[in-house]
Amino acid sequence: MDSGVKDGVRIMTHRLAASGDIPNHPRWPLLVYPGAVPIDGADPAAAFEALFERNQWPAAWRNGVYPFQHFHSNVHEVLGIYSGEVTVQFGGEDGVVVTAKPGDVVVLPAGTGHKKLAEKGTLGVVGAYPQGRQHPDLCRLPLSNAEGKAAAVARVPLPACDPVFGSGGPLFSYWTG
Repeated sequence: MDSGVKDGVRIMTHRLAASGDIPNHPRWPLLVYPGAVPIDGADPAAAFEALFERNQWPAAWRNGVYPFQHFHSNVHEVLGIYSGEVTVQFGGEDGVVVTAKPGDVVVLPAGTGHKKLAEKGTLGVVGAYPQGRQHPDLCRLPLSNAEGKAAAVARVPLPACDPVFGSGGPLFSYWTG
């Protein structure tokens, strides 16, 4: 794990190697922005939706995290936690376990395995994908074409903006090439 700071928000990174049929991203780490969004008002999810929309990651859903290992081979994903607490295993069985709380943002590069392990309270998550890429596939194990999915992951382009900080955001410091 590595970490940095942008506009007072700590950024944690996790480089995840392939784990069985979970490809993870061959170059780009999982990004965690703890406490990136203030939680207040009657509809805290709306703050995430507005932020993501402003940064060209239109909010796609409000829900939770699936309790089974899965990934998306054709799109990056952002999760904004607006209520409850969720513990997620990222990167497959050999990956990292992260507990996210209200205000936290997690940015998953394409191919990153994720699975909910536990939740506390009434879990609320806003999920989004970069503009123009709103149709994620849902890759569940076991896979019949793991090599093809891994190749697809490597072809997913950089998004136009960091979902929290916009065009000059730290995502581009960690996701290069």
